[in-house]
Amino acid sequence: MMIIRYLTIFGRYLQLMGRTFSVPERMRMFFKSYVKEMAQLGVNSIGIVLLISFFIGAVICIQMKLNIQSPWMPRWVSGYTTREILLLEFSSSIMCLILAGKVGSNIASELGTMRVTQQIDALEIMGVNSASYLILPKIMGMLTIMPFLVIFSSATGILGAYATAYVGHVLPPDDLTLGLQHSFKSWFVWMSIIKSEFFAFIISSVPAFCGYTVEGGSVNVGKSSTDAVVSSSVLILFSDVFLTQLLS
Repeated sequence: MMIIRYLTIFGRYLQLMGRTFSVPERMRMFFKSYVKEMAQLGVNSIGIVLLISFFIGAVICIQMKLNIQSPWMPRWVSGYTTREILLLEFSSSIMCLILAGKVGSNIASELGTMRVTQQIDALEIMGVNSASYLILPKIMGMLTIMPFLVIFSSATGILGAYATAYVGHVLPPDDLTLGLQHSFKSWFVWMSIIKSEFFAFIISSVPAFCGYTVEGGSVNVGKSSTDAVVSSSVLILFSDVFLTQLLS
């Protein structure tokens, strides 16, 4: 019974996505909503992304120096491992998990409120494709802004590592620079961006489904918001395993 329930939900999700990815009826309205959602979901998240990335970069550098560095290892190992962790996992996967909580709950609660107050029903009565009108700008806006968030996150994490070198004197800045430059593969940056695009789609589409299909009153809106964050986080972790294996 549990499998049938999940398959039913997945089928409803695919149906909603089919309605969402249709040509907008009024392109001018779509671009206006697209820019607004890009600012609301992406640009407004830059602050928390930069703050968390800075301190995580600093903490990773300190932990690598204290727990990995040893007399028989090169002194640049701390910088090298810090770079690899930031590029391969933190700036794409962990950051998207954080955004799933902020952006996902925002999308689910907004659409859920519109559903219980019958605003979506009013759009349907007027002959508007409400799925495309409400959800498509959110998905496209998130897909557009996510690569920039990943780049900002990686750069700020490295700044945090340098802060520990210059201010905390955890390790010499020259050793950190040498480690950051050692065996650098540009593909890792692209891999991080590609993974984040998949995660961006999950962050925007799954909460949109949870909010759009909510039933009942305002209590159910809160429940749908919680379900959206949990579902998005689990799907990000699952897809991270497959994408890492596929792209490595």
